[in-house]
Amino acid sequence: MPKNNTDNNGMSGADLDAREEKLLRRKEKLDALEADIKAREKELTAKESRRKQIVLRLPESLWNEIARWAEDDFRSINGQIEYLLTKSVRERK
Repeated sequence: MPKNNTDNNGMSGADLDAREEKLLRRKEKLDALEADIKAREKELTAKESRRKQIVLRLPESLWNEIARWAEDDFRSINGQIEYLLTKSVRERK
């Protein structure tokens, strides 16, 4: 049996209790941070899912080129146009 109410690592019961309390506080902080991150991700996802609709008139030749490109990239034509616009805006910044 360990001496002076200590475990095999030489820590007393009070030391273990204090360490456990400290770890529990850290866990609570981490849980709060995780919940905040999840809330922010949910908010961003909601913002991204809101879409504006526009009417876009394109020459048939351009439409056909975008359609072929979209097929090569496994996207819809709308998805390809959105991808190209997003890429263009990012490159502009």
